[in-house]
Amino acid sequence: MAAVLSYDSLVHAVAGAVGSVTAMTVFFPLDTARLRLQVDEKRKSKTTHTVLLEIIKEEGLLAPYRGWFPVISSLCCSNFVYFYTFNSLKAVWVKGKRSTTGKDLVVGFVAGVVNVLLTTPLWVVNTRLKLQGAKFRNEDIIPTNYKGIMDAFHQIMRDEGILALWNGTFPSLLLVFNPAIQFMFYEGLKRQLLKRRMQLSSLDVFIIGAIAKAIATTVTYPMQTVQSILRFGHHRLNPENRRLGRLRNILYLLHQRVRRFGIMGLYKGLEAKLLQTVLTAALMFLVYEKLTAATFTVMGLKNGHKR
Repeated sequence: MAAVLSYDSLVHAVAGAVGSVTAMTVFFPLDTARLRLQVDEKRKSKTTHTVLLEIIKEEGLLAPYRGWFPVISSLCCSNFVYFYTFNSLKAVWVKGKRSTTGKDLVVGFVAGVVNVLLTTPLWVVNTRLKLQGAKFRNEDIIPTNYKGIMDAFHQIMRDEGILALWNGTFPSLLLVFNPAIQFMFYEGLKRQLLKRRMQLSSLDVFIIGAIAKAIATTVTYPMQTVQSILRFGHHRLNPENRRLGRLRNILYLLHQRVRRFGIMGLYKGLEAKLLQTVLTAALMFLVYEKLTAATFTVMGLKNGHKR
């Protein structure tokens, strides 16, 4: 219990949250482009820069940053939960010994499940707000009118029921493999490098963070597309299948995507996602490592988590 409520875990959680907020803010327009490519199926532009230019031309210079606050709020909460759970579980299980790749994967998976169940409502709301006011090419998309985060929560619960806040939960649970795979590769690469040198440079951390996220994103991207569509929740899809993004609805969406766009339709927006997520993850890990090390140094404490 002491390990779960430790100062160590709190420092890692705060550093992870700050790192993710910093990185997402820097690369936020890339996430906007990715989401438009995933949700707006009839958009002809296929590259990140052309989509961003279209958005700026049609919707204004600040449009790529639409929905920044709810996304950052959700990301801050989500990463605080994930990093706190990950490092607490790791401290309990590893107990001062050197961790292994298998343990990192299991701990990352469990931390991901906890994170999904607690924070999915925040992500449903921020997806809606991020796409509100967008000029879509797809006429099947029903426009929304939310005044802010709390109004979005209220309208969704009133019009669609409280369970609609957990739309996309099933693919999100499947996607816990994304951060689990990411952390497995990150921790593994980090251990390999530390065998050869006493300390990692900023460039080392940036590169291994980028590699780990690139692998995880490519493996899980088709499910991320389904997750975005279900969270948005305003396509005129099979109504009897809409609730919670269950397996039948996921298979239906995947089949429709392949039938209309071919197998590559499952990877529409991957370029933008890789650019955004890889650079964001690399910068996040860099800020996270530096902030964690600085905090422990200032407080005169030793980081108890051996990597």
